[in-house]
Amino acid sequence: MSLYKEEHFGIARKIVSNMTSESWETIPHATMTYEADVTELFKECKKLNEGCTDKSKKITINTVMLKILCEGLKAAPKMNTHLVFNRKLVRGCLKYFDHIDISMPMILPSGEMMTVNMHDMGNKTLSQMTDAINDTARRAKGSDMNEVMFEVSLDNTLTGLKEGKILQAIRRLYGSKTGKHKVKTLTGKAKKEYYSIPVTDRLTKHDIEQGTTTISNLGSIYREQKGCCALLEIIPPQTTAFAINAAQKRPAVVEDENGADKIETRLIMPITIAIDHRALDYGDVVPFMRKLDEIIENPSVIQDWK
Repeated sequence: MSLYKEEHFGIARKIVSNMTSESWETIPHATMTYEADVTELFKECKKLNEGCTDKSKKITINTVMLKILCEGLKAAPKMNTHLVFNRKLVRGCLKYFDHIDISMPMILPSGEMMTVNMHDMGNKTLSQMTDAINDTARRAKGSDMNEVMFEVSLDNTLTGLKEGKILQAIRRLYGSKTGKHKVKTLTGKAKKEYYSIPVTDRLTKHDIEQGTTTISNLGSIYREQKGCCALLEIIPPQTTAFAINAAQKRPAVVEDENGADKIETRLIMPITIAIDHRALDYGDVVPFMRKLDEIIENPSVIQDWK
């Protein structure tokens, strides 16, 4: 066996690896899967785009599912919280929000994956959500992600200093500014030119900061997916995370016109739900799932969301 390559983490990978490590070290995860029969929902989704010739204005399944999950979170506000917990003193506090900011992984033009914050998605219509997602993708094209991520990392480090985490700050600065692992950011003229770009045309730390929950659409990355995500990390201080899996044809039991059971091929979309068991129990998720049941059973309601 011979080593043929070494690949040092860039700043994006560093941040992801650090946050996910903290997640698994500190959070007792509990997960469940909600299997949505989206057969009729998909038909309603097609109606949303009838007569629409502008591709950028078309409402995607991804956007509809984000909206459905937002409606579920409104019904279960405890799932849209941040947790502050001190294990040594056994003290905890849940922070509730009157808005839903979705941390959403997005594939950048470079092929890299970046989690962006889609602000206040719970109060937006489907059209407004579509515009917000498209605008974020547009601004990502004109962004230097190393600069954006360094802004976020520096902000987190400074926040840590204010909280007395001096040793952590020193280690982070050493790790990002020395040797082969040094983070390369813009300098001189290139930096001045980049920051002269209006913030309306590039991403800033506001677009990358922590949301109130995280929703990943795995099905959009691999539509041929079979099965579903079994486990996903919750990024502290968030208390929930969701994975939308690919819609898959499966046999399902349905009622015929006479009320008798029969087996039929249906389109099933599994949704993985992860909760921080320090903050939530299974019962806290029930209102969320009941809301999803209500929407899935009456999918024409999405026409009112346009």
